[in-house]
Amino acid sequence: MFNPLKLLTRVGDKAGSLGAVVSAMGCAMCFPAIANIAAALGMGFLGQWEGLFVNTLFPLFASLALVVNILGWFSHRQWHRSLLGSVGPILVLLSLYPWFQYGWSSYATYTGLGLMVAVSIWDMVSPASRRCDDDSCPA
Repeated sequence: MFNPLKLLTRVGDKAGSLGAVVSAMGCAMCFPAIANIAAALGMGFLGQWEGLFVNTLFPLFASLALVVNILGWFSHRQWHRSLLGSVGPILVLLSLYPWFQYGWSSYATYTGLGLMVAVSIWDMVSPASRRCDDDSCPA
């Protein structure tokens, strides 16, 4: 049976993760390790839109990944997948705003991005499926 929520969460999770990584690739000053990877891949031209990427797109894609991972709970009812999928975007958003003034915030950003990519790959390799029937699932 076609489940639009499941499709939205699967596609949205990948779009959010990929968008956040590409947005981080555009800011060499903020994320030098990721920007070096981007330059090696021939995406150094992204640096000219650094302000747009870091101030607008990066938090937007992280927020998208957070929302679809929370919505994923309603589709598959697996709390560990939803929790792990939400930790990455939360770390990214915290490192962009309240923690940005600290030197260790870049570690939180890289950890959050790594978790977002890892959960997306996990979802492609082992898609989530509901662990209970519609009648026995808690509302």
